This record gives sequence, structure tokens and C-alpha cells, in this order.
Amino acid sequence: MKEYERKGLLERVDREGATIGSRIPEEITVQGEPIALREFVFEIKRRETIPKGERERVERAKRNLRRERRERYERLEEADIGREEAEALVESIVGIDRALEALVQLRPSSIEAEIEAQTMADRKRWMSFLKQALGTGEDATTRGGR
Repeated sequence: MKEYERKGLLERVDREGATIGSRIPEEITVQGEPIALREFVFEIKRRETIPKGERERVERAKRNLRRERRERYERLEEADIGREEAEALVESIVGIDRALEALVQLRPSSIEAEIEAQTMADRKRWMSFLKQALGTGEDATTRGGR
């Protein structure tokens, strides 16, 4: 593959809106393991929000997809490959980008987020109360010195 062809393919991957009209691959191999990517994304997306128990699974999937995308991009950028393989890499990178967009758009449900925020606020109030009651914390030095 000639250098100007490689540059054109890289520009295609980097183009804003490159994922428009693209499809999430049925299956993709990440770190040597095949993953039913389209099925996974649609299963998660169908829920509209990420349940608390699934958050770690989704975050791990996003990390793995980002790593795989970076590795494929570097291969496209640097490896001595033919035009056909380069085209396949471009399609897979754009498909990974499409899957990542779908996963990144998901948010925890507002009820879960509200409960979590309330729990954190309660913990902060409790810790503040305990510090005051036990005489530890910032004002302990001013109270203890009198």
C-alpha cells in the first residue's frame, strides 16, 4: 500500500461523522477472544440506563474496545499491510467507534444517581458529626488548646 493511500484511510477513520451510516460489527476479536459486539451493545442499549450491577461490565467493555481500537489504528498507521487488510481495519475501527458511541451515551438511571448522591451526602454529614463529637478534625486543636 502506498503512503498516500494509508493517509487517506487514516483521514477516513479520523473524519468527524465517520460513524454515520456505519454498523457495529456482529463479532470482533478483542485480546484474542471473540465477542458478539452488536448483541452486547443492543442488549445494554435496550435498557436505556445501565443498572448498577452492569456498570463494571460496561466500563470494562469500553476500556477493552478503546484499547483494541488504538491497537488497530496503530497497525493501520505503521504496519506493512496491503490495501485489502487496511480497508478491513478501517471498517473495524469505525465499527468500534460506533459501538463506543452507543455505550458512552448510556447513563445510570436518575433514581440510582439520586440515591447514590443522597447516600454520599449522608456519609459526609455523619463523618462531620463524628469528628465534632469525638473532638477530632480541624477544630480539635482550637478546642483542646483552651
